Amino acid sequence: MTIELRMQALLDIVEADRRAQIEAIVGAARASAAALLGEANRAARERTRQAFADERRQREERVHAARANLQTRQRLAAQRRSTVLLDLTWRRLPDALLARWRIPETRRAWTTHVVARARTSLPPVRWQIDHEPDWPMAERDELGATLARECAAPPVCRADATIRAGLRIAGGGAVVDGTLDGLLHDRAENGARFLAHLEAERATA
Repeated sequence: MTIELRMQALLDIVEADRRAQIEAIVGAARASAAALLGEANRAARERTRQAFADERRQREERVHAARANLQTRQRLAAQRRSTVLLDLTWRRLPDALLARWRIPETRRAWTTHVVARARTSLPPVRWQIDHEPDWPMAERDELGATLARECAAPPVCRADATIRAGLRIAGGGAVVDGTLDGLLHDRAENGARFLAHLEAERATA
């Protein structure tokens, strides 16, 4: 083989090796680029997912805060409404109860309720019944006759000028106060009852 052919053969080997190295470098570069691109895409998707998650969490927090604020405002409004209703009730109640005492039917229901409480709270001894001075004698006599059959002796009825309406029954050292002032005395318990009654009426309105 001539020198020219040998040189050409060497050049071909060098060229082939160069091309192989270039292809290897290019292939590695492409693989690295693909890997970097894939990682970049995954990072972008993760950032997007995290951004959506953060936005959803912030939205839920805003909704929760708005609901809590609304509930607080509703609760305060309900408390203000209850305060107004109770104030109005306490101002109107004495006259309303006095009016009920003046009507025979509602007065009888009133006295019946007080006596029923006395039956469960007082021993069956001789009771003392304090009443407002204008309580009709016929109603007093009717109640006295009924209680005389139930207790040890007929009750002692006594007019009390300080009583505007209702009865106060005492016996065995205990007292059942069904007078107007007695009914108005326990504002906390009666206030809760008034509110429950008013709320029930609102619910059915």
